Amino acid sequence: MPASLIHVAAAAIADEAGRILLTRRPDHVHQGGLWEFPGGKLEAAESPEAALARELHEELGIRVEASEPLIRVRHDYGDRRVLLDVRRVVRYAGQPQGREGQPLRWVHPDAMRADELPAADRPIVLALRLPDRYLITGADPSQRDVFLGRLRQALAAGLRLVQLRAPGLEPGRYRELALESFALCAAQGACLVLNTSPALARTLPHGGLHLTAARLRTLGRRPPGICGWVGASCHDAAELAHAEWLGLDYALLSPVCPTASHPGAKPLGWEGFAELVDAVGIPVLALGGLFPADLPEAKRHGAQGIAAIRGFWPTPESTPQ
Repeated sequence: MPASLIHVAAAAIADEAGRILLTRRPDHVHQGGLWEFPGGKLEAAESPEAALARELHEELGIRVEASEPLIRVRHDYGDRRVLLDVRRVVRYAGQPQGREGQPLRWVHPDAMRADELPAADRPIVLALRLPDRYLITGADPSQRDVFLGRLRQALAAGLRLVQLRAPGLEPGRYRELALESFALCAAQGACLVLNTSPALARTLPHGGLHLTAARLRTLGRRPPGICGWVGASCHDAAELAHAEWLGLDYALLSPVCPTASHPGAKPLGWEGFAELVDAVGIPVLALGGLFPADLPEAKRHGAQGIAAIRGFWPTPESTPQ
């Protein structure tokens, strides 16, 4: 008989330095001694938002004033199954204290160690590290100066996660563009993810690798030798499940809305997107006909954020000459 599902509300609470609050589980309980995101089980007919507010007041003595969805994680420990509804606490009143005697500590997401957290909590760390706006480069990769000018403008607007997509370039030209793009991104503290073969990516400086859906389907393991993010384009439940099985860090799920780049593709719509995302435990960004104004809607439907070409790539009219 399968173990019953335990529904838990958990919180990502940040301080002014961007560190996240963790609490230590008592030694005698399941996953005892590990550090976790504070929260607790939902009571009957209780919403995740209400449960989180109640638990954080009981455990930490704070009053949640505003929160937003971060990620939902399903995990099977063998002896029990959990569903974590994780919310980012945007605003709260009071000073967190271990009211039940539990130790507390503040840790930046980049410094969190997987072996110190329950397995179900580990996708939360990825969600915290992943920016909620993901630029996919657009037109003119063959026109070096124009392309790099648009990239500079996008970086100046604050975008910090960039995928270098240039399918029409032969490998030598892609290499040259990748080197220059990496330098621009590094100067702005941005991460450049390469959309190319794992073999070529390993020979270039990079902050990650993005797999096309076609390349994803051919892989039997996570590509070795890649630094940083490894993600993939997905369009259905099977591709999302395969990305999760490979241990990828994120997926892009599309198309949510009609898009000019794939005019024949049937849009998922937000409800279809949410249904697919709910079945996997890795961060998923929404893609397809989206713009910055769609970010709140995306998060309400389980997305970590949005990825876009047209929505983020500067137009010729907006690029300084």
